[in-house]
Amino acid sequence: MRFIGNKESIADQIDSFIESNVPLNSRLTLFDTFCGTGSVSDRLKDKYDIIINDNLKWATVYTAGRLYAPLCYFKKLGFDPFEFLNQNHEKLNGFIYKTYAPTESDRMYFTPENAARIDYFRNQIENWYKDNLLCESEYMFLLAGLIESVSRVSNTAGVYGAFLKKWDSRALKPIEFIKPAYNVCGIGDITIYNDKIENIISDVECDILYLDPPYTQNQYGTQYHLLETLILDDSPSVSKVTGSRPVMPMRSDWSKEYKVNILFDQIIANTKARYIVLSYNNDGFMSKEYIEAVMKRYGKTETYCCKKISYKKYQNWKSQNKKEHFEYLFFVEKKDSADVIYESPLNYVGNKIRVISDIRDNLPENIETFIDAFGGGFNVGTNIHSKNIIYNEYNHFVKELIESFCRYDTFSYIIYMKKIIQRFELAHGDKESYLKVREYYNSFPEDERDPRLLLVVILYSFQQQIRFNGNHKFNNPVGMRWFNDKIMEKLISFSRRIKELNADFYCADYKEMFLHVNDGHTFIYLDPPYMLTNGAYNDGKRGFKGWDVTQEDELFDFLDRLNGEGSRFMLSYVLEHKGIINQNLLRWIQDNDYHIIELGDILGISGSRRKEILVINYER
Repeated sequence: MRFIGNKESIADQIDSFIESNVPLNSRLTLFDTFCGTGSVSDRLKDKYDIIINDNLKWATVYTAGRLYAPLCYFKKLGFDPFEFLNQNHEKLNGFIYKTYAPTESDRMYFTPENAARIDYFRNQIENWYKDNLLCESEYMFLLAGLIESVSRVSNTAGVYGAFLKKWDSRALKPIEFIKPAYNVCGIGDITIYNDKIENIISDVECDILYLDPPYTQNQYGTQYHLLETLILDDSPSVSKVTGSRPVMPMRSDWSKEYKVNILFDQIIANTKARYIVLSYNNDGFMSKEYIEAVMKRYGKTETYCCKKISYKKYQNWKSQNKKEHFEYLFFVEKKDSADVIYESPLNYVGNKIRVISDIRDNLPENIETFIDAFGGGFNVGTNIHSKNIIYNEYNHFVKELIESFCRYDTFSYIIYMKKIIQRFELAHGDKESYLKVREYYNSFPEDERDPRLLLVVILYSFQQQIRFNGNHKFNNPVGMRWFNDKIMEKLISFSRRIKELNADFYCADYKEMFLHVNDGHTFIYLDPPYMLTNGAYNDGKRGFKGWDVTQEDELFDFLDRLNGEGSRFMLSYVLEHKGIINQNLLRWIQDNDYHIIELGDILGISGSRRKEILVINYER
């Protein structure tokens, strides 16, 4: 049958792609999350146990019918139902006849004769099933046959969003009850879901996740409403013009720009599958760069691959154009969830994203509360597995920005940013537009500044750095960067992660965090400014505290106090920079018998190297 995004023509190539990337040592389970008409599941049912799902009931029934077809013998029925239905001329003036033929309405989906035959077919199949003459697989096979038969005589351009105003020659032919195409082979276990994938992804046990989501704004519930009504057989109230059933329950966010990006991140993060395969079109909302970023976030980078396949795409009269159409096939083997590292969308000076694994590997066990005392971009805290997380940052602009990722719905956050970008016509390197948006941000009183607006300004500024003057006006000059798909991926994954955490946000001096260290299961991590380096946000010249010898000594006293109370801590600090060694730091460590974990040379933004260390007061 004709179906938007049908993979029938490239099913063999998808099969080969999966086979070349997934070791087939035993019978694995493949989860076909957007099964549609079942082209991929039917092609692979002899190799894998199959789980199918679709938001539309008719799609799961049609796919299941194709999968089960080799097992359908109709022994209880005692005869061939296809021959029986085609040999008689019975009709029934039911819901299809009254609603989708020019009988009691003006709709021209079917001729009156074919509509009456469709009503008869549907009624007869249901009666056989109610009389226990059909098993579940036979019932779905016949319903799949009904869908196939209907598609051959529908007076449409291929979908059911509207009917043609003149009779197409194919619609005038008498309907025949025919079998759907299916792969004649042995099959394994078949499991069927009928739900939105985001509702069930965390519960489905599978080895291979195969995704073939909608690519564009086409709502399949709208385009195939008639088939849904045919299978549900529920005689719903319908719209006046097209006769569509209520489509809100069938609407999918996968067909909405930016929402699809958010859902894709959610699905890849939460699937239990070891292997992930995605089929996606070059016309889709998600870019190749975004998809790659997501798959490498949750997958093993060395296993990632992408294949490009050219094919002839189904087009209706509205979508015809000369643009080349091709399909991307993506693959990655998923990481263990404990190995996933989330990145803040802020390009924060001194962030610890490159040493997160070292920090996590050297943490003690049984941490119930983790305090990120100099939270900054929150790269450390979001990557810690702890019951409670406390984020603290003295710079209130940064604190409010980090908290905004938790407070605002991610979709509305992106929409807000896109509107600002469009309003000021922002582009990387465009000084005039940048200065206008920066001035707009600075025009608000401090307590009325929107952190989302600040993020936009930061993303178009020089090296995307956070820099204010002494009057707390943002004053970083224009840069050559922008809000691209890689940053959007960071924003989406980081926002989802931060919403999952049981996190509290504070804007206070780090010493006040001592109030939260209340038992042996609380751990405090400190990543203060460094004596040997400086950032524009903490150099003491821009309205915020600087960092000098006095500040460093106060830090050491604070850590000694924690140690005296039996609390565990980890300090991230620079031991050597440009050949200069922090002797004060070394003496303090040696005098207190603390432990040093060397992280090696870290390359800074300017190209200079620094030796970073972790200082801990406990045995690993």
